[in-house]
Amino acid sequence: MLLAAIMILSVFTGCAGNKENNAAGQKESASSEGNAPGGTEAAEPLDLTLMLPIFKTNYPKDGSPVAAKLEELTNTKIHFEWVPNASYADKFNITLASGKLPDIIYVGDVKASSFVNAARSGAFWEVGPYLKDYPNLSGAKEVILSNSAIDGKNYGIYRGRALGRNGVVYRKDWLEKLGLEAPQTVDDFYNMLKAFKEQDPDGNGQADTYGMVLVKWTGGWASGFDTIKLWFGSPNKWGVQDGKLVPEHEYPQYLEALKFMKKLYDEQLINSDFAVMDSSKWNDPVVNNKAGVIVDVVDNGARLDDKIHAALQKEGKDEPDRHYMDVIGGVTGTDGALHTLPTSGFSGMLAIPKSSVKTEAELKQVLTFLDRLNEEDLQTMLNYGIEGVHYNLVDGYIERSGDTVLLESEVEGLNQMLPFIPEDKAKLVKQTALRLKQTEVQKANEATIVTNPAEALISAVYTQKGSQLDNVINDARIKFIVGQIDEAGLKSAFEVWRKTGGDELVNEMNELYSKTGK
Repeated sequence: MLLAAIMILSVFTGCAGNKENNAAGQKESASSEGNAPGGTEAAEPLDLTLMLPIFKTNYPKDGSPVAAKLEELTNTKIHFEWVPNASYADKFNITLASGKLPDIIYVGDVKASSFVNAARSGAFWEVGPYLKDYPNLSGAKEVILSNSAIDGKNYGIYRGRALGRNGVVYRKDWLEKLGLEAPQTVDDFYNMLKAFKEQDPDGNGQADTYGMVLVKWTGGWASGFDTIKLWFGSPNKWGVQDGKLVPEHEYPQYLEALKFMKKLYDEQLINSDFAVMDSSKWNDPVVNNKAGVIVDVVDNGARLDDKIHAALQKEGKDEPDRHYMDVIGGVTGTDGALHTLPTSGFSGMLAIPKSSVKTEAELKQVLTFLDRLNEEDLQTMLNYGIEGVHYNLVDGYIERSGDTVLLESEVEGLNQMLPFIPEDKAKLVKQTALRLKQTEVQKANEATIVTNPAEALISAVYTQKGSQLDNVINDARIKFIVGQIDEAGLKSAFEVWRKTGGDELVNEMNELYSKTGK
């Protein structure tokens, strides 16, 4: 019996040792082999589970062609947990509470209380000290690392984005048909939405169109509103008065922006179901000739243009040399100036839980995988698919397949795992006039961005009560827009916000802000 016990113990010890040795061996192979771990003696594939948001009802399945090619090039076996973007925040919190986390999990809101608490408690790997060891990840930008940090530490790999990415995309063909010019002011923008509803821009003789489509967004419906409020002079989340931070909803300009949104709702210039509409359907009304405007990222303009071309091709009505969409950075408010909502330089991060990636050796394997994703071939593949199947190269540029079902089921969504560090290296879609304009608008936007002065601050109060406080504001502004409460009711809700933790938050944020020396 003693001998048997010793033999069993030896087996378990050997297994543990082999796991460590295999991890170290895979890391060594991965760093010495450009395309995939393994070299001449291929190591066992690295098992990875990734939890990512998806914006479509159709998405790439495990083992589908592009996913399989990714596995081949990185010597991995990957399982995707796709979560609809509109419900991602809820699913993230449920997954976090369950303790059963994937190897890589997308974190949409780095400053959300659930993630901050988990990171501070040691649930995620602090990756900052390791970045220098990887050829691509070592190029992470300091300002973005700072913006995405918690207490000065980085608990994930940020997903890089253009700083001036936000703006307005609209149906250019509708505008031209109605004889209108691109909007320059808030009044112009309103008149465009009104014309899109009332003047039959699609020419079908029916009153079945409206101006702008809004959707439920992670944490609220405010994706469009966060841009529009700045046109009225509202600050970006926090403003500064007499050297003190003041929450945005306490500014009169914020109220003016909400009144504008209520006007759009009352006149049916936006969709009545905006507060519950899933973001996976956001583009559909524009492509299907129901709505003419989306306020979000300007690079969506070319994507929408491609989808409209594809739909018209099936009907035999396409004009391939024409752009059906156009973009602007924004419109001027009462002060005659442009005010642009910036990104933080990143869109969420890819965090690595310690409960699933248990050792430093395993962490390094995962980081090797994430570093590899930043090479040109994988950026191109995860954006556009496989050459000859999902796209062709024409004069060095990507020409995507017109089969939207194929692209949705095998390609779209996979780019959600791309960090784009140090930069976007993927091959480019042919640089049409629209795509060139998008780039110009994003660059020009950088000169008019409205920064959040509290961007880098981490509040203990917000960590504890942030979700509750945000819900008070989200619920109140939706009710105000749809007419369930009036201005007095809105201001009463703002007082509730103060009494249920808002006062504590403001005081703490100002204490933190005073230490920045600004």
